[in-house]
Parts: sequence; C-alpha cells; structure tokens
Amino acid sequence: MKILIPCIQAPFITGGGQIHVAQLCKSIQEFGHQVEAVSFPFKFSPEDYLLKSMQYCLSNDFENFNGHQIDRVIALQFPTYYVQHPNKVVWLMHQHRAVYELYDMQPQTPELALLKEQVHKYDTQELGALSKIYANSQNVSDRLQRYNQIESTPLYHPPKDADLFFCAPSESFIFCPSRLEALKRQDLLIKALQHTNSDIGVIIAGEGGQKDTFVDLVEELGLGDRVKFVGFLTEEEKRQFYAHSLAVFFGPYDEDYGYITLEAMLSSKPVITCTDSGGPLEFVENDRNGYVVAPEPEQIARVIDKLHADKKLAQSMGQEGRAMFIEKNITWHNVVEKLLG
Repeated sequence: MKILIPCIQAPFITGGGQIHVAQLCKSIQEFGHQVEAVSFPFKFSPEDYLLKSMQYCLSNDFENFNGHQIDRVIALQFPTYYVQHPNKVVWLMHQHRAVYELYDMQPQTPELALLKEQVHKYDTQELGALSKIYANSQNVSDRLQRYNQIESTPLYHPPKDADLFFCAPSESFIFCPSRLEALKRQDLLIKALQHTNSDIGVIIAGEGGQKDTFVDLVEELGLGDRVKFVGFLTEEEKRQFYAHSLAVFFGPYDEDYGYITLEAMLSSKPVITCTDSGGPLEFVENDRNGYVVAPEPEQIARVIDKLHADKKLAQSMGQEGRAMFIEKNITWHNVVEKLLG
C-alpha cells in the first residue's frame, strides 16, 4: 500500500510528536508498505492563522498525488486529521488543547471564543464521521468522549529505541527529563526539595521557555547545590541518567500520554507522578511501581524521602514497572496491525 501521514511541524520546536510520526513511518515500512509523512507548517497563534489552517486541511484531497493513488491516510494531529480521503484512519495524539481542557486557563478573547466554536464544530463533524478512531491514550480518548461525544479506542505505542533502556545501580538523584514549560511543572519538584529530610539531588534535563524561571526558583530557594540543569541530552545520555537515577519525577498537568513514564518503566525505575497528571496515571499504580500524590511539594518530598531511605523498595518498584510494561504488549507491531487492519 501507499500510505500518507499528514503531520504538523512548528519550526524550531521538537518534541514527542516528531518522534511519534518518525517511529510510525519506520514501523509501517517494516511491514513492507510505502509511507511518507507530509508536514504542514504550524504555529499556535494568532487564532486567525489556525482557522485558515483548518480550512486548508478540510479542502485538501489526499486521494491522489502526481499520478500516485494513495491507499490510506493515517492522521494523528490537529488540524491534519481534517484532510480528505475515503480510507482515512485517525490515531488521535490530542486535539487542540487550547480550546478544550486548557481553555479556561487563558485570557478570554472574542478570537479565542470563535476558534473554540469552530474547532468543536469541525472536530465533531469530521471525527464523528469516521467508523473507527484510535486514541494515543485513555486520557485522550476520555477527552474526545467528554467534549465531542465520540468513542475511540486507546492504542499505546512504545518510546523510541525501547529495547535500549537499561537499569544500573541507583545514585542519589531524582531524574526529571521534559520540556521546561509551565504545564510540565518542574517547579513542584524543585519546591519539594525544601521539604525533604535527605540531601538527595535533582537532575533536570531539557530546554524550554520556562528555563530561566526554574533557574531563578532554584536560586531563590537556595538549592543551587542540589539541582542540576543539564539541558539537551542525546538519547544515549538520557538512558544513562535514567539507568542511574533513584527514581523519575514526571508530574505534568493533564498529560496526553507521556513517554517519560514508559522510559522510566523500561529503565526499572519507580515513577513519582501527580493525581492530576493525566496519561501517566494509566501506567503508575500507587505503591506498586511508583507513587501518585497530590500536586503539592510536601507530598512529593514525602515519597522522595521514602524511596531514599529504602533503596530495596525503590529497586523492587522499578522491577515491577518494567514487568508491567511487558505485560501490556506495548509494541509497534501491535500498533501497525491495528491501523492497517
């Protein structure tokens, strides 16, 4: 088959979305099909730009390109899941969150209200017309049902190079890899260090718009010797930090899915997450392979101290996490079979 995957590219922003698309293309090729990702330029504002992008995708026929008949389209992202094709499958990464669950967290404007109205209308119309929709996670599936009354099936996929993650003897630090943005809430972990009884450190990896804010917070709290910002890491460097950490903190607000949870499980490390973190809650079971606590620094500090005081507990929780990952059959083979079924 000839398969196209329409996707978005926000210049100079790299994240899980790009990895997701690349891995899907690679896996489909391994099944013997021809596949290409077709990128649409994307930016988050102004609202008028998004409305025009929606209309462009709605008017774009993906059935034929330069004499090549396209057998299937697999769409994952807003607004590319609006492209037209009679054999379109949607595997929903997430909808445009700014007009759904994050809408009330922003300044309200007439432009944003109009965008919300149009996105809800066309999401319900276009996604509702499909006979089968897959979602990136149960959390994404639940949102689609809550806001658009559309049913979908969660379909999990593994992180990049899942077979290369490994476990090594733990050292006295909590690892926190993620983009440095407000929704990722690295500040909760930084503030938690004030309340720990141990002198355990934190290693924060990644780049992002909130880096200066987090660096200033560390300085303000006098934690300079306990928090290390290591910036961008290669995949090999990242696996090393996972392997040697005592535990991994990943406490975002309402995450769609979250590779970090799975990468920690593959590294046999317990995960500390929060009760409102969304996607990670589908994998972290409190007191089994990590801790699910209120998004409060004191609660995070309490479980950090517990793991620091009992290294055998941390080790057994990490081993349980890896076993859980294997039990769930999270493989690209399973994903491609479902999408091409």
